[in-house]
Amino acid sequence: MKHIIQQNVSRSNGRRFRHTYLYFGRRRFGFGFSWRQLFSTLLLVLAALVIAGSIGALGAFVWYSRDLPDPNNITQRALAQTTKIYDRTGQVLLYEIHGDQKRTVVELDQISQFAKDATIASEDKDFYKHKGFDVTGIFRAFFKDLLAGGKIQGGSTITQQFIKNSVLTKEKTITRKVKELVLSIEIERKFTKDQILKMYLNEIPYGSVVYGIESASQTYFGKPAKDLTLSESAILAAMIKSPTRLSPLGSHRDELLARAHKIIDTMVGLGTATPEQAGAAKADDVLSRVQPKIEEITAPHFVFYVRELLADKFGEQTLDRGGFKVITTLDAEMQKKAETAVTDNLGTVKEFGASTAALLAVDPKTGEVRAMVGSPDYFDESINGKYNSLFGLRQPGSSIKPMVYAAGFEKGYTPDTVLYD
Repeated sequence: MKHIIQQNVSRSNGRRFRHTYLYFGRRRFGFGFSWRQLFSTLLLVLAALVIAGSIGALGAFVWYSRDLPDPNNITQRALAQTTKIYDRTGQVLLYEIHGDQKRTVVELDQISQFAKDATIASEDKDFYKHKGFDVTGIFRAFFKDLLAGGKIQGGSTITQQFIKNSVLTKEKTITRKVKELVLSIEIERKFTKDQILKMYLNEIPYGSVVYGIESASQTYFGKPAKDLTLSESAILAAMIKSPTRLSPLGSHRDELLARAHKIIDTMVGLGTATPEQAGAAKADDVLSRVQPKIEEITAPHFVFYVRELLADKFGEQTLDRGGFKVITTLDAEMQKKAETAVTDNLGTVKEFGASTAALLAVDPKTGEVRAMVGSPDYFDESINGKYNSLFGLRQPGSSIKPMVYAAGFEKGYTPDTVLYD
């Protein structure tokens, strides 16, 4: 059987037709069309596909929205915050109590403008333009991942990252991604851009147990977030991509610095930093100012005495997450003198065969503790330094006499009564 295709062109009423004939043996089948008709048909098909896609997207939106948390309740979440213990002035920080997240929530105006701009330059350059997601960014990330044969670039906006870190799990599934998009759109409808940026900067991790820009600024640079410089802001923004790998205390400091410099260049391009500011920031030896990882604690025996009292009253979980600011009765200057008195006289104590010493200073009028030293060195394991000798059981000595006398007076004895033992 022969299959022959023959095409002829004819005109009718000024319209051009192409006739196609298909032969199966001796039988002929044919049909004709115009390019205008073809174009109209394609437009109808495209319109139908758009409508079907819109209905499908709306259906998916409704379906995935049914089990999602209410965006209105996001600001009502109880974020874990650090509890801080201060001296009597409220100015000297003795210790921070935290669980698995060390965080202090701050308002947006308490964050350096450099820190805000560096974060936007690093994570979402069009943050103030999009409505929760960036279509261009998603496709760009998709094709780069496709060419690389794996995931190398994220297409998430700041809004999406906030949703991922605060509301949803971090599983890499299509379902979670759709939920993330749906919630991002809802969040953008409910809150202003500044509100979203504030929530994001207080939420994101900066390595280890450090969460939020204020905690990161205090941990790495020993200053509040409102005082961060351009170079410091770029370092913290560079960490967001991979907080553990790009830690300023880790072994990839060159990579961290290179990324920070790239962020500074992006800021110049966006107009949020001048070339002069950028040059000075790049020349700044910012990593030399990063503080070593030390658990700061002043008056440790007193601090843990207070912590125990708080835990008994409020519970451990509330204490770890509550974000309390605790003002104590301790006099920081008197505490230093008490510690010096104990260590300076430790040699005399050892002459009498003792290995440790303690000191307690109390205001006799109020009973307030002004200084507490439970041992010469809290961190010295050889003397069991963490043990607070002030709470140990000791022979009462002469301190028992007032109790004996009081009991005698209650029984009718006088100071002149003679007793023979």
